Amino acid sequence: MQKLQLKIVTPERVVFEDSVDSISVMTESGEITILPNHIQLVSLLRAGEMRLKDNKNETLLAVSTGMIEVQSGNKVIVLADTAERSEELALEEIEKAKELAQKRLEDARDKNDVAYADALVHMERELARYKVASKGKYRDVGKKI
Repeated sequence: MQKLQLKIVTPERVVFEDSVDSISVMTESGEITILPNHIQLVSLLRAGEMRLKDNKNETLLAVSTGMIEVQSGNKVIVLADTAERSEELALEEIEKAKELAQKRLEDARDKNDVAYADALVHMERELARYKVASKGKYRDVGKKI
């Protein structure tokens, strides 16, 4: 069976580099799932959960904005501002960051559109991190890839 060769890169590090059976991620157009022999594609990412499946194992990541490129030959590259595996996330720290993001969003509501949009992006990122951390903590996702 064919596999996808996936590389996830942030400005700080290579978060993941290996082969997988499928990738599900949030894009500006909605959630997509990429399987082997997918058409070539370039899309902007939205903050959200990324699911990597290999055999019956699943790995969850919280990914913020960035882009994904599906190349010929089953190569997939994700360039993200941030990407964190569920086991790297601390739920308590994320809850504090989420509260701070909520306050920032409320403060920016009466300011200019740029400040509000920035606060909204920050809030979306924290909500994605919270979702992935919660699933990673309370759900058996099998053996990590």
